[in-house]
Amino acid sequence: MTSRLRTTPFSILDRSRTRQGRERSQALRDTVRFAQQAEALGYHRFWVSEHHSVPGVAGSAPTVLASAVAAATVRIRVGTGGVMLPNHRPLVVAEQFGVLESLFPGRIDMGLGRSVGFTDGIRRALGTEKDAAQDFGAQLDELLGWFTGEQGAYPQVHAHPAEGLRLPVFVLATGAGAELAARAGLSLVIGDLRGRDEMLRAIDRYRAGFRPSAWSSAPYVVVSGNVAVAGTAEEARRLLLPEAWAMAYSRTHGAFPPLAPASEIEAREMTEKERGFYERGLRGQLYGTEDEVAAALDELIERSDADEVLITTSTYDREALLDSYRRLARVMGLSTASTEAEPCAAGSDLDDAYAALAEHAHVLGIRGEHHLR
Repeated sequence: MTSRLRTTPFSILDRSRTRQGRERSQALRDTVRFAQQAEALGYHRFWVSEHHSVPGVAGSAPTVLASAVAAATVRIRVGTGGVMLPNHRPLVVAEQFGVLESLFPGRIDMGLGRSVGFTDGIRRALGTEKDAAQDFGAQLDELLGWFTGEQGAYPQVHAHPAEGLRLPVFVLATGAGAELAARAGLSLVIGDLRGRDEMLRAIDRYRAGFRPSAWSSAPYVVVSGNVAVAGTAEEARRLLLPEAWAMAYSRTHGAFPPLAPASEIEAREMTEKERGFYERGLRGQLYGTEDEVAAALDELIERSDADEVLITTSTYDREALLDSYRRLARVMGLSTASTEAEPCAAGSDLDDAYAALAEHAHVLGIRGEHHLR
C-alpha cells in the first residue's frame, strides 16, 4: 500500500439497484443496511442517486433516502450523487438540504447533476424539457443564492432553514459540468474510468478555470467509477457482468432492467449489437485481486491527482458485493473493522436501522418509536 492509497479518502455511491425476482422496496432497505456496513468499514462518504421510471433503480427520491441513511448511521458523511437540478425548483432543493443539514449537522453533502429524464414521457411528467440541462448554470447560481441569502430573483423570499448554512457542494461532471463547477468554485465529481484520457483533460480544464468561492477555496476532484475486488481476477470480473448487461440491454431495448445473476448472463445468447455494448461496458473497469486493484488505483490517483475516489460498483450478488468493498477497505487500510461488517443479505430486514433511527430520535428529543416505522 502506497502513501497515496493510505491518504486518499474512499467513498461509495449506491444506486439502490433492483435485482431480478426481488421487490423494489427491498433495494431501498438494502441501501440503508449497506450504508451501515460502509460506515463500519471506514468509508468516508455514502451517497445515493436519483433516477425516475427506471425498472432497475429504486432510488427516485435521493434527499428522502439520504435522510434515512443519515439517521441509521453515526459518523459517515451522507449525500447525493446527485440531485438532478433540472428536475426541481432550486428553492425546494435548498429547503430539503437545509432540513438535512439541520438534522444531521456536519455530515451532509449536496451533490448535483444536470441530467434530465431518460425519455420524453419522463421529462413531461417531471415538468422539464430535453434541453433543460442548458440552464444548469443559472439554476446552480440560484440554488447557492438561497443558501447565502443573495438570490435576487424573488425579493423577500427566503429558503428556511437553508439560508446561512454551509455544506460541501459537488457537481457531477457531464459535458460542460467541469467548467461550470470551476466557475462556481465547487468540488468536482467525474468519471467514468473507461474514457480515461477524456476524463483527465476535463480535470485539467477544471483546475485551470477554478475560481475560489465561499464554498471551496481550492479545486477538489473526486474520481468515480466501478472497482471490483475478489480472490481472483476472474471472480472480480464476474461481479461487473450484471451491470454491463443491464447497460447493454438498455442501449438495445430502451429500458434499464433489474440486475440478473452473472451465471444467467454468461449463458445468454446475445445479438451482435448486444454483445458489442456488453463488451464495451466491461472495458476500462478496474477489477482484480487486492494487489492488482491497489496497483491500478495507485496509478489512477497519480495520473489524475484525485483528492478522493468514489466507488460506484453494483452487482446481483450482494454478499459478493460487500466482500469486494471489504477487500477494498483492507487494501486502502481504511479500517480494522473490515472483518466485522456482516453480509448484506437480500432477505435482511431493517431492525438494526430502525434501532439506530430510534436512538437518533431520542438524541433529538423525539418520542414515540412508532413514528419511525
